[in-house]
Amino acid sequence: MKRIFSGIKPTGHLTLGNYLGALRRWVEADQHQADALFSVVDLHALTVEHDPARVRRLSRQAATLMLAAGLDPDLCTVFVQSHVDEHARLSYILECTATDGELRRMIQYKEKSVRARAAGQSVRLSLLTYPVLMAADILAYGADEVPVGEDQTQHVELTRDLAVRFNQRYGHTFNIPRATQPPVAARVMDLQDPTSKMGKSHESGAGIIYLLDEADVVRKKIMRAVTDSGQDVEYDPASRPGVANLLEILSACTGGNPKELAGVYESYGALKKDTAEAVLELLRPIRARHAEFVADPGHVDEVLSKGAGRAREMARPTVDAAYRAIGLLPAR
Repeated sequence: MKRIFSGIKPTGHLTLGNYLGALRRWVEADQHQADALFSVVDLHALTVEHDPARVRRLSRQAATLMLAAGLDPDLCTVFVQSHVDEHARLSYILECTATDGELRRMIQYKEKSVRARAAGQSVRLSLLTYPVLMAADILAYGADEVPVGEDQTQHVELTRDLAVRFNQRYGHTFNIPRATQPPVAARVMDLQDPTSKMGKSHESGAGIIYLLDEADVVRKKIMRAVTDSGQDVEYDPASRPGVANLLEILSACTGGNPKELAGVYESYGALKKDTAEAVLELLRPIRARHAEFVADPGHVDEVLSKGAGRAREMARPTVDAAYRAIGLLPAR
């Protein structure tokens, strides 16, 4: 059975984009078809200015929503990254394999460092090196596939490069993974800025549907979504990104085809109304299960503890092998 690894960074409340772009595929396909590991990658949340209490709170919320979405601990491994020391252990070894130049070429580093400086913040070294930690996340488990959005494929390519380089220099140690992307709604766009990805955080949040938003909030955000000039409902992501985003969200929620759905509607209002109801129907069972897990925090703790134990058992042999291969003296 193939092995996959993927994670969610607790830098904000999980969104509809997180669910349609990743979580739903994990639940409906990956946990049934693979030896799957899904992690709250909390170490990655430390690369920018953050509130420690908020990171802890969002980490727990993310884990709870992952379970509420349908991840089954009997079918997959659900855990928190920082609970497994092998991630940090392997990250340093891979930093000794990576180069300064290839890390500075990472698009996300370029974009995030510019934003940090513009906000008057210092740029942490970890912002430069976190793609290496991401590589460690993947390589520690011998993952075959890494389900990611388009914005993370460059990091998976770096992971492949580091694995090949390490294997060539020090002997075969790592499996070479590949990135996989869901065919629909891999990038749900912001409702107020349909040229930008629906991220977890924004100053207003007006264009972001959070998984725990109340029903009236979801309706209001979708009904106020930015559309485009003209009145015809057409699926044209290049010239009409606002309408295209709504059609893609609706299609992802209902199993339809964006182009075919465009022919059903004569007005933006009708499209928005149906999209809102489809989103609410999709999120209703997740919200209900989330409430159940919140009422039983001990169950979530138990799942994360057992998940970390399984993850540790899987990662430790590979990480120990990497330590030996690169020349470190084994502990006795």
